[in-house]
Amino acid sequence: MSTPTSPFTPAFPPATTSTADHEPARITAIISALKMIPLIEGGYFVETDRDPLLIPSPFPPVPMKSVTPAAGAGQQTIRPGFDPAWRNASTSIFYLITPSSPQGTFHRNRARNVHTLHHGRGRYIVIHPDEKDEEKRVETFVVGPNVVAGERLQWIVEGGTYKASFLLPDEEGEGGSDGGLLISETVVPGFEFYDHDFLEKEALREMVGEKRAEELEWLVREE
Repeated sequence: MSTPTSPFTPAFPPATTSTADHEPARITAIISALKMIPLIEGGYFVETDRDPLLIPSPFPPVPMKSVTPAAGAGQQTIRPGFDPAWRNASTSIFYLITPSSPQGTFHRNRARNVHTLHHGRGRYIVIHPDEKDEEKRVETFVVGPNVVAGERLQWIVEGGTYKASFLLPDEEGEGGSDGGLLISETVVPGFEFYDHDFLEKEALREMVGEKRAEELEWLVREE
């Protein structure tokens, strides 16, 4: 495995689907122990908490444009019993990307998302659509245990911004990823697919320009 020449170059072959047939034994054990399922944006997840406290929704009463009912566990569905007028105060999940499902494709949520690292390393790309300064519109950083080198243990993605992520080797340079990248995400107010949206290639080009879009379009979900 060669060192990427660009921060946006994948370190592991991108997956073409959100499910993986062959995971390393340790990762399979993690998925089983946490009872995780494939997630539509890539990787695996399990919801660990949904605050029973309901609050009036601070969001518009219409869904984000890409929300449609779909079949299958972990897919983009409207939750049974969901009332658009209300939100749970918060929700939390475990999220895992792996060598066989190594990226989370660009998406956004209306709510604020707090991320906390458990193990592994990865790169996040955050696009701020309303940022006027083109140099600041695309933000990228590495999450991992080496805080001395600037890697992050905790990071926040504000509502309305697009994010994507991909797996990096456990050590800087060449190497594997024995346990994948495992994090927690807490969404405030609580997550609903009603508030979720995927980035499309045309919108990516409009926000970041043709050259940068060519580097990033592998992180756009194929319909």
